[in-house]
Parts: sequence; C-alpha cells; structure tokens
Amino acid sequence: MKATEQTLQELERALRKVTEKFPVSEEATQMTDIHLRVNQETGELLAFDDDDTEINRCVIEQWIDNKDDDFFQQVSTVLRSILNKQKDIIENLSILKPYSFVLENDDKEPVAELYVVDDDTIIIDEELMAGLDKDLDEFFENLLKE
Repeated sequence: MKATEQTLQELERALRKVTEKFPVSEEATQMTDIHLRVNQETGELLAFDDDDTEINRCVIEQWIDNKDDDFFQQVSTVLRSILNKQKDIIENLSILKPYSFVLENDDKEPVAELYVVDDDTIIIDEELMAGLDKDLDEFFENLLKE
C-alpha cells in the first residue's frame, strides 16, 4: 500500500492537531507517550495521552477495510516519515522529555515506537539497521584478531 497524497495530507493534519494540544510554553506537561491507535477495519487514527484521554481522531479513507498482512508496518513507516518531517514541532512540545509517539493496534497493544523525543536518544529506522548485527560481529572479530 503506497500512501496517497490525500492520506499524507490527512495524517499531517491529524498530527498537527495533536501538536496544537501541547504548544510550547513555560510549563511542560508530565506525560511520557502519545499513543496513536489505528483500526484496520474502520480506518480510524486516534491519538491518546497516558491517561487514555482522547486527543484527536480522524478517519483515513485509504485504510478502511485494509486487509494487508503488513498493514501496521506500512503505517508505521508513513507515520515515522511524517513525524520526522514535523521534527521541529514534535521535539518542542510542552511535554517533559523523554516522551515518545507509539503506534498501537485497536486492542491497545504497542506495535511500534515511532519517534522518541529525548536529548540523548534517537530511534533509527529499521531499514537502516538491517544487517547491523552482522557488521558489528565482523568488526569485533577483526578487532580481536589484531
């Protein structure tokens, strides 16, 4: 499933509305995560705070009745991309650091950590990390030989 332009615009608008709930201010909210729940049948994207209070909701038409087995992986890739695009806003919300954006299924089970906001921590896309274990093993093996 390749995200359509309309889907990207709907997601950008939905995430912008979430960020508007936490404008930059002097007093930061004590919250650790923003939970993004996606329902594969209804196409709903809901955002919640730690107390399970709804922050925003929208329906992504392209996601309605989507039967793809890798649906959540595709959704997480698109959401990561949009969050990264809005990085300057996302990293300056009035929420105490560290906090993160977590993708959940409609059963409230975490599917992916999309974006972590912390001065010392960065989450790198899975595609960039592919084969890293093998590379590190080879590096250490070569290092020990010397």
